Amino acid sequence: MENIRVVFVSIPRDEANKLARGLVEKRLAACVNVVPKIESYFWWDNKLEHDEEALLIIKTTQQRFDELRAWVVENHPYDLPEIISLPLSDGLSDYIEWVKKETERG
Repeated sequence: MENIRVVFVSIPRDEANKLARGLVEKRLAACVNVVPKIESYFWWDNKLEHDEEALLIIKTTQQRFDELRAWVVENHPYDLPEIISLPLSDGLSDYIEWVKKETERG
């Protein structure tokens, strides 16, 4: 399980499906869930901002994470995209094996 990562990326709603599809097509992720509506509050340029966005929940491996991060930075519309990676501590072993198999093909 220690090699599996769950990655969160917030993105403008109209860009979410394009980025999700690209990640899976390039085998940087085995699966990307698109949560179509989130609201984000954050400080940017000393101003409190509020945006309606989508959230990508990305399943990948540690081995593919650096390439995934670089690809998101290159293809994301924000100057500073949110890219947060968390290690998976437990899960269904057959699903974990599927994530590994699908991302190894890239």
